[in-house]
Amino acid sequence: MLKFYYNQISVNARRVWVTLLEKQIPFEPILVNLDGDHLSDDFTAINPLQRIPVVIDNGFRIVESLAILDYLEAKYPTPSLMPNEINAIATVRMVEMIAINELQPLMIPLTKQLVGLEVKPDKIDNARQRITTIIKFYENLLAGQSYFVNNQITLADIVAGTLVPSLPQFALSLDNYPSLKTWSQQLEQRESWQQTSVKPEMVAAAIPNMRAILEKR
Repeated sequence: MLKFYYNQISVNARRVWVTLLEKQIPFEPILVNLDGDHLSDDFTAINPLQRIPVVIDNGFRIVESLAILDYLEAKYPTPSLMPNEINAIATVRMVEMIAINELQPLMIPLTKQLVGLEVKPDKIDNARQRITTIIKFYENLLAGQSYFVNNQITLADIVAGTLVPSLPQFALSLDNYPSLKTWSQQLEQRESWQQTSVKPEMVAAAIPNMRAILEKR
């Protein structure tokens, strides 16, 4: 059975977790505590980069969440989370890459501030402005659709959808972006989102570990 190394508070792990559930792939969840387990010799042997998620499928190891998503889509194509039409494929990749390369790094200074670390005000302001640009881009791309591509859930929705719904906790409201807000609420009603949601008490308990990790970034 496929082994999935994860932690509940990891956004990178969550997008893989949601994909496993959406595709109904049987898996063995292996919790990696972020209080040092990821630095242990045993886990380092699995992933020398000391990061989650990791998937091991029939002895084949994959690290990095986007690589894992591509593997799962190719190995387990039904139900499909990647369209076949050229423009649609490009749209999925575009949404994914903006989320990973732009949005997620911009959320780091905001998360640092949230857990009580000192961050320069101009860095916070710049992050908020750039995130607003991304939100507007996503809003225009959705344009009233249920999902980013062909009104069907794809990897684009999973990757962006494990980031965007958390923006309001950083005082970045989605109220002025009706398509994005409806899309976000719709995703959170899906069983895969509900099964992988992080309870507030879990976040509170994880703050010391999050602070320690973020201090290095």
